Amino acid sequence: MTARAVWEEEPTAVGRVGKPVVLALIALAVAFPLYVVVVTSLSTTEAVTRAGGLVVIPRELTIAAYVQLLSGGVVTRALVISVGITLVGTAFSLGITVLAAYGLSRPGSLFHRPLLFVVLLTFLFGPGIIPSYLVVNSLGLIDHYASLILPAAISGFNLIVMRSFFMGIPGELIDSARIDGAGEFAILRRVVLPLSKAVVAVVGLFYAVGYWNAFFNALLYINDNSKWPLQMVLRTYIVQQQPLPTGAGGVASGVGLGLQAAPGLAIKMAIVVIAIVPVLLVYPFIQRHFQKGVIIGAVKG
Repeated sequence: MTARAVWEEEPTAVGRVGKPVVLALIALAVAFPLYVVVVTSLSTTEAVTRAGGLVVIPRELTIAAYVQLLSGGVVTRALVISVGITLVGTAFSLGITVLAAYGLSRPGSLFHRPLLFVVLLTFLFGPGIIPSYLVVNSLGLIDHYASLILPAAISGFNLIVMRSFFMGIPGELIDSARIDGAGEFAILRRVVLPLSKAVVAVVGLFYAVGYWNAFFNALLYINDNSKWPLQMVLRTYIVQQQPLPTGAGGVASGVGLGLQAAPGLAIKMAIVVIAIVPVLLVYPFIQRHFQKGVIIGAVKG
């Protein structure tokens, strides 16, 4: 009788009890910091003072921090910029990745092997900060929003995953469409993309999260702080402990709205919440595509 692998054996009593306990501890370790950040962002000055910092047990809750941040000023402007960069950048990156992946997935395409070798080469060698800056500067993109999109427009990893997924599509479908007179763009639009919704959704999420969380390109290429994305505000005012400006062009006081001015710590935590909530809201809708989109795309081809 052939011995079964360890993972095929029936779990022991310790395993049946220990697995949910370990998973619960991991979930708690992830959820508790988020809970503290959210509660602190909703706390009043008295609650923050009483707790001596981060608030664990909510007592007096208020949305004053969010009202102050979203009533105009640097955070509101940075939020709009980040949303715009994420939407435009994701659409642009996804478009060129789909086109490049489809071209590289067709064995008879022009310069197929040399171009694929160049893409694979990016896994081993990066351009470096100084050469990248010199290229962006020579193109006149300093202090331009395009500098936040073009240098990161395409990812070699995402391209290879999508190419592998496209190669798993039965060739008979593409051949039959070609016999019916369809061109390459028609085949891509009517045959390949409808069968590739999973990988397109997952790669789109990768690009969107990358653009949303990116701050390093803004640090290098954006000198005008009125063009900062949200992550640069997060870095400057939380990581570097620089105070948020108040009044016109900064953060509204909120007093005129019938709310007590929020404490500085609550405002900082509110910025963190605003920065992470969009990803948390989008991920559950894409999560179901991960296994089909990435795992299948990574092992085929």
